Amino acid sequence: MRLDGGLGQLTYCSNIHPGETWPEVLDGLRRHLPTVKAAVAPEAPFGLGLRLSAAAAEALAEPAALEALQVLLDEGPYYVFTLNGFPYGTFHGASVKEGAYRPDWSEEARLLYSNRLAEILAIFLPEGMEGSVSTVPGTFKPWALEDDGSRVAAITDNLIRHTAELVAIERRRGRRIVLALEPEPCCFLETIAETVGYFEGRLFGAAAAARLAALSGLSKAEAEAALRRHLGVCYDVCHAAVAFEDPRDSLARLRAAGIRIAKLQLSAALRIPAVGPETRAQLEPFAEPVYLHQTVERGPDGLTRYLDLPEALARGDAARGREWRIHFHVPIFLEAMQDFGTTQGFLREILALHRAEPVTDQLEVETYTWDVLPERYRRAEVGTAIARELNWVRERLG
Repeated sequence: MRLDGGLGQLTYCSNIHPGETWPEVLDGLRRHLPTVKAAVAPEAPFGLGLRLSAAAAEALAEPAALEALQVLLDEGPYYVFTLNGFPYGTFHGASVKEGAYRPDWSEEARLLYSNRLAEILAIFLPEGMEGSVSTVPGTFKPWALEDDGSRVAAITDNLIRHTAELVAIERRRGRRIVLALEPEPCCFLETIAETVGYFEGRLFGAAAAARLAALSGLSKAEAEAALRRHLGVCYDVCHAAVAFEDPRDSLARLRAAGIRIAKLQLSAALRIPAVGPETRAQLEPFAEPVYLHQTVERGPDGLTRYLDLPEALARGDAARGREWRIHFHVPIFLEAMQDFGTTQGFLREILALHRAEPVTDQLEVETYTWDVLPERYRRAEVGTAIARELNWVRERLG
């Protein structure tokens, strides 16, 4: 839905709904979208943040599947302006962990999947509206650290090849789409500093512009502009909070580097202000087997990073008194939970900055962990909980 005051479009990401095949995705949307729309935008079209697995995206090559999606959109009315192209395969009901980054951007399968998503979005994107596809931040950091440099070179080349596809789509269909890399703890692009360094050093340089020019027929100057136009970031607020970024400074650094913030993902993480003797027992229900819950610890000697929550819990007494932030998306309307806090304060600050000077045209609530939250936090029907999150954002933005 379009927010007043030039504050952009607000939606939620449908990756909260289990479903990998196209019929499962369509069924989830039919069951939950009416509840959400009735509660937040009963009289206006409702924009959709659509998650499609590779299998679902491939199914949409069939005219009947495309027609079914169009029928759904007309019924709402709904419209699609952003896709989540991060998880390629299964995302619910089975162990995902670091598999969420496979295939990474060094692999042809990731390129082909992202090209397909851009084509689908171009079909449904309303005229005059810019679209975005959020994606893996290159690769998982341990894989990059083990590499001799060829993985990063392949990642960069595939991103340039994808940019050439986005240039072709804009020429052919008149729809502009931005690929939004999403920095995440323990990934190749983890911090804002790493992100700025990679964009400036690899994606916005002369070599990248020359490569895109050769692929697309653009001049080098046009290719440089196209890279800045079609490549940007998805700023996930949970990820930034877990990384102990500074809200104002992190946004300012991206702006100063000319890196587009194509989408703000509005999310919150678990926060333990000071680890105590009871912390392990309190957190064990969150150490679930499906998702990776990267944990960052802040102490007097700086930041310590753990790939997953069980690794942090094993640290035991050595972490006493230190702050933990845990990559576990919790409902954004919760300022605190039964035994600990959340990073909602970080999200409030981001929203205040957006209200004062809009960061992007696209805001997407993303609380995909609904079905693995401890039971006491998910007693409401999921559509009702999503609507509560969206209305909480609207209240913060006035």
